[in-house]
Parts: sequence; C-alpha cells; structure tokens
Amino acid sequence: MTDADDGTGVPGAGAEPLLLGVRHHGPGSARAVRAALDAARPRVVLVEGPPEADALIPLVGDEEMRPPVALLAHAVDEPGRSAFWPLAEFSPEWIALRWAVEHRTPARFIDLPATHTLAREQTLGEAGPDLDVRVDPLAVLAEVAGHDDPERWWEDVVEHRGAGAADAFAPFAVLEEAMGALREAYGTGGHDRDPVREAYMRLQVRAAQRESGGGVAVVCGAWHVPALRERSSVAADRALLKGLPKVKTEMTWVPWTYRRLARASGYGAGIDSPGWYGHLFAVPDRPVERWMAKVAGLLRAEDRIVSPAHVIEAVRLAETLAVMRGRPLPGLGETTDAVRAVMCEGSDVPLALVRDRLVVGDELGEVPSSAPAVPLQRDLDRSQRRLRLRPEAAERELELDLRKETDAGRSRLLHRLRLLGVEWGEPAESRGSTGTFRETWRLRWEPELAVRVAEAGVWGTTVLAAATARAEADAVAARALADVTALAERCLLAELSDALPTVMRILADRAALDTDVGHLARALPALVRSLRYGDVRGTDTGALAEVAAGLAERVFVGLPPACAALDRDAADEMRGHVDAVHGAVALLDEVGSQGQVGSQGEAGSEGEAGSLGGSGSFGGAEAFDGEAAGGSGVAGASGPGGLRGRWRGVLAVLAGRDTVPGVIRGRAARLLLDDGQLDQDGAARLMGLALSPGTPPGDAAAWIEGFVGGGSGGGMLLVHDERLLGLVDAWLTGVSAEAFTDVLPLLRRTFSEYEAGVRRTLGELVRRGPAERATAIGAGAGTPGFGSGLDGGRADAVVPVVRLLLGVGS
Repeated sequence: MTDADDGTGVPGAGAEPLLLGVRHHGPGSARAVRAALDAARPRVVLVEGPPEADALIPLVGDEEMRPPVALLAHAVDEPGRSAFWPLAEFSPEWIALRWAVEHRTPARFIDLPATHTLAREQTLGEAGPDLDVRVDPLAVLAEVAGHDDPERWWEDVVEHRGAGAADAFAPFAVLEEAMGALREAYGTGGHDRDPVREAYMRLQVRAAQRESGGGVAVVCGAWHVPALRERSSVAADRALLKGLPKVKTEMTWVPWTYRRLARASGYGAGIDSPGWYGHLFAVPDRPVERWMAKVAGLLRAEDRIVSPAHVIEAVRLAETLAVMRGRPLPGLGETTDAVRAVMCEGSDVPLALVRDRLVVGDELGEVPSSAPAVPLQRDLDRSQRRLRLRPEAAERELELDLRKETDAGRSRLLHRLRLLGVEWGEPAESRGSTGTFRETWRLRWEPELAVRVAEAGVWGTTVLAAATARAEADAVAARALADVTALAERCLLAELSDALPTVMRILADRAALDTDVGHLARALPALVRSLRYGDVRGTDTGALAEVAAGLAERVFVGLPPACAALDRDAADEMRGHVDAVHGAVALLDEVGSQGQVGSQGEAGSEGEAGSLGGSGSFGGAEAFDGEAAGGSGVAGASGPGGLRGRWRGVLAVLAGRDTVPGVIRGRAARLLLDDGQLDQDGAARLMGLALSPGTPPGDAAAWIEGFVGGGSGGGMLLVHDERLLGLVDAWLTGVSAEAFTDVLPLLRRTFSEYEAGVRRTLGELVRRGPAERATAIGAGAGTPGFGSGLDGGRADAVVPVVRLLLGVGS
C-alpha cells in the first residue's frame, strides 16, 4: 500500500501516515529523518517511546539539555523496577523530537505505556525497542546482499550515503519494502511482545489522524513499519491490549553515556561505536580527515609522537583500503587499520586507547534542573554543585585532604552515598600519604545510579537523612557482629552522628552475646580502625573505644583454646585472624596512649603464658610467666600499654603450645620476633623444636609457612640470619622422599611470595653449603649474617638526612 499524497506530492499529507522506519542510534537514519520532515512538514510527529513521557518533550528544546540522555521510568512503589529509553544526538527519535519542538509541531510518544512494560519487567533493564528480537534484520539483509558484516553493510548503504538526495522519502520506501519481506518470512522474529506494542501504536496513529485531519509522521523502528501499515480493526487491536498488567510509574530525563550505548555494555539496542557515529553525524564533510586529527590529538596528549605527516599518510592509507575493499568511503574498519599501521606503529596498546576514548567515548549528557526528580536527587544535585563535584562518565581519581572543608564535605557525601547503595565513588589506594587525613577515590558516574538514587529516596529527602535512616535500619537487620562493626566504621566516615547511638547500642549488645572467637576477631579490626577518625574528623569515639577494648580482652581470653585442634583450612583462617588482631591491638594501644583507651583490668589469656616446652624464657627474650599473660604483660607495660603486653602474652601461649597448628605457632613466633620480644637465639630455638625429627613433615612445613610466609618479609629474615636458613635447609634435606611430595605445595606457596632478588640470594646462600655459611657466621662476633660491629662512618653519613626527615635541628 502506498501513501496517499492528496494532490500535494508529499507522502503523509493525506489520510495515510508518513511512516519513517529507522535504525535506532543511526546517524544516517537521523539525517534522513530530518530531510523527510523538512520536506513533508507534518502537522503531528509521533515517535516510538512511552506515552507517559509526553509531558517531558518540551524539555528537549531546553538549553541545558545535552544528549546523550535517556527517559527513565520506574515503579513508584518499587523504584528498582525501572527501564531506560536512551537517545543520542544522532538518534532519529531525538532528531524528530527536536524538529517538532523547533517547528512548534505537536509531538507524542506512541509505544506501549511504561505502566504495562514495567509490570512485566522484574529486573533492571533497558526497555528500548527490539531488545530480544531473535532475528537480526540487518544481519539477514547483509547476508542476502553478500556481506558477512552487518555493520559494514549498513555503513555502506546508509551511513555513507550523501546528504541532499533528490527524493527524501526514497530510503524509507526501500527499507520498508525490505522489512516487509523479512516480516513475511519471520513473523515477529521471535519476540512475542511486538504484536501488543504494534497494536497500541496503530491505535495511537489512528487517534492522531482523526485529531489532525491528516499530515501525521511516525518515526519508529523499521522492523515495525510493515505491522503499522497493515489493515487491522480497532476492535482487534484493543483485544490484544485487554487485561495487560499495570503498575504506577514515574518518568523523567536522566543523563546517559556513550558507553551505555555500546553493545559491549550489554544493551541490545546499542551500537558498537557511538563515538564514531557521533563524529559521522556532527561532521558530515571530510569525516575521515577530521577523525584522524582527533586521533592524533589524543595520542599526542598521551606523549606519543604524531606529526601532521602521520595524519596525512593515515588518511591516504584509509582511502586506499576502502578502494581495495570495494567500499564507497573509508569506514571504521579502514580508519582503525590505518591508525594502527601509521600512528600506532602496528601496536594494539595505543589503539586500545583510541577505541576506548574515541570509538566508544566518555560523553556524558546533561538534563535541565527543571526535569522531574525525587527530592533526594534534588538534594544530591545541590550538594554536587556546592562541593564542585561534577559527575563524569570517564573514570578519574580524586585526592582529598580531609583537613580542608571542601574535601571533607566531598568525603562525607561519597561515604553517605555508598551507605545508600549509590556507588558513584570507590575508595582507592592512595599514592601519596597514608595518613588518616588523606583519601583517594575512583569516580565514575553510571546512568544506573539515577535508579539507585530513586530507590534510596524511600529513606529520606536529603542525603544526610536518608543515610542516617539506612544505617539505623542496617544495624537492626545485621546478623553478624562484623557487619555491625563495619557499619560503625562507615558511620564514622560518613559523620552520621545521629545514627551512631543506635549502631553503638546494637554493637555493644551483639559483642556481649557473641562467644565465637572468630567473629570477635573479625569485628575488632574495623572497630579499631574507626577510632582513628576521631582525630581528623572531630568525632567523639569514646564509646567506641570502650567497646573495642572490651572486645580485645575477650579475644585474648578465647583465642588460645579456639586455636586448638584445627584442620588445615580452619588454621589458615585463624592465622588471618591473628594477623588482623595483632595490627588492631597495636593501633588500639597507640590510640589508648593518647588517652582514649584505659587499662581494661587484669583479665588475661588463661594465665598460662608461662614456659615453652619447659623453659621459663624465650631464649633470652623477656620471660612470659602466668602473670605476664594474665596481668600487665611485658615488664614495664602498664596502663594503656598493658593491652599490648597482654596480647604478647597470648602470642607466647600460641607459640609454645603443641596443640596449636604449626602455621599459627610459626606466625605467633614471628610476630614476637618482629616486636622485639623474641631474640634471634629464641627464634632459632623455636624453629629447631618445630623442625625436629619427631615433628611430622606437614606440621613442620606449616610452621615454616607461618614464620616466613604470608608476605611478612620472611625472605629477608632468612637472608640476614643464616642460622635460621641453615635450620630450614637441614630440615628440608632430611625430609623423606614420600613426605617431600606432601610438603612441596606448602613450601612452594611460601617461597613463591618472595621477590626474585630474595629468591636468588637465598639460592646462592644454599649453594654455598653449611660449611661456608658456618665460616661466614664465625667471622663475625655479632649477630649472624652481619658484621662484627657498627660502621660509624656509614652511620654518620645518613644522620643529616634523618634529621631532615624528622624535622629536627642539627
């Protein structure tokens, strides 16, 4: 059936609508739509999209509106149930809306309402057209035309087609004919929702024709054009729509990104190269030359040498490749090959940067402040403007100095958003100072975060109120003690002073009732870390310090019996707890020395840190008797320092108790050695006991792993103490062939963590053999592996540098 022209010669001017079938996000289709609308001058423009967005169409002409943007629909009672309809500046639908606004022509959306779409969508997704079509129309047409690449075929027949053709409607007629043949062969293409959507579209087109008396232009996916053209009764179309489920929805405009337009991001209506298509649409003249200039600018910004001669040669090569491949103009494939060969010198590494930054792109759209939004989004927008923290699609690092008010406010905002599930920023490892007054964030704004903000709106109308309410609810719902302590830390970071009393009350209750040492050990580090924030953020952490100190005491009492009779996996997990508690106690003791944590009494760890294998001392280290473990700990430790002393007593018990797995005993001995509570004679004695012939090889290997493994710098310890290395070497050479196979994985895991230089040095020392090592040890009267005394000249040489670092005078 052909369009009636009503004597005007313009399709769509009479009773039949002007159907403009397009490819979504296609710059060639966008140019063709604009030309067709300019020629037809319709009275009404109908666009495929949710009709609830009709009221938002005037915002398309707002000066603050900058694509890419998307229509966001979400269920009022369940904001997480949502859908997007993205539009770029080169989307035909966007061009149609812009044309209607500029020419003051009524425009409407005619697709199935979002109230029905969201009622069927149970997960977050994009409700854009043709998401689940199993038959790819472009792939079928390209195959019929003898092409194996649908994208290249589409570029050749549409995107590279010159503007200003004599008949502005001819491309749509040809495409409609092709799609009609496909619909006859494939029906709905495997997408059962299409008949319902197309029935609703036909009803809306009829209504627009009645109201306007003709002159209706419809911009929709080319796949739907044959269905809209076919004759069907109103009753039949309404029957298809009867009984559809509904859900109350709200709709607004949200910023979108080029990355989310790419198929690689998981959106079926997307395209592979939105940055390239945006370039083709914005630069209709000399697109290849201008593209190569863009690429050159990007590579120069990355300190690569690219001259104008490179640009000229790349353009020539792209044009030559297009001729050789029988293409009308160079496409993305030809320009990419030319860039790789000429500007990247055959390397795919800089080419990957070009693909990421230009072919896909980091473009992030903007929407006007007058667009509808939930109150929480409004408050977030105000905070972003106040803190000068603009959302960007490109990932970037942000260094914050919490001593500055603006940076402290940015930190609070990002931490509060993370509590609300809005993962705009992710904490990153700082490349500068590691002090608590520094923070590093990795920021990237994703369109889906608008949905997360809408979901978080149920907790409050401002970011502060919503984060406070969410923290209190999470504390009540938390099941594990570690979850509550982690929440307390996050509340301190976000400075949620109103939520802290509730969180601390629940934390104290859970800590009092939880008897699992593993749970307590997991909870303690986060709790102690939180104490640091009182200094830089001005938060009162007194109540938190009391809970932390009490938690530490309970860990001290329960850890030795909890470490008995563990299997391999449980022992490895418990070793991690020991490391975590060790670091937490050091920090807690440091905070306590500043007056925040007092002595927590004399309750100890079973009062049994006495002897190790019958000896009353650690081979020259300070004695750990029953009072040391149960009372003040190391001699001289009192008051706040007693906490660390009692922990050292616990380590003494773990290091000397035979029922404790070897990996934990070795780790405890190493921690005591690092703390200066165990000298090298004592360490050698413990290692000798652990590696004695009566010890099973598996237990001995586990002890070695605990003592010199786990990233503890054990390799350097063996390098500088050849006596310990000799013990390990002697034990290893004495292991039987049968047992060696069993212990090899443990040893390999331990020694593979060392740096290459350390492994090489250890190999040289082992190659020298025991005799040479003994000679080297005997040559020095001091510590094995070192000279006989200090070299005063070398020591004096570094004194000025040390004074400069410490900031002290001469």
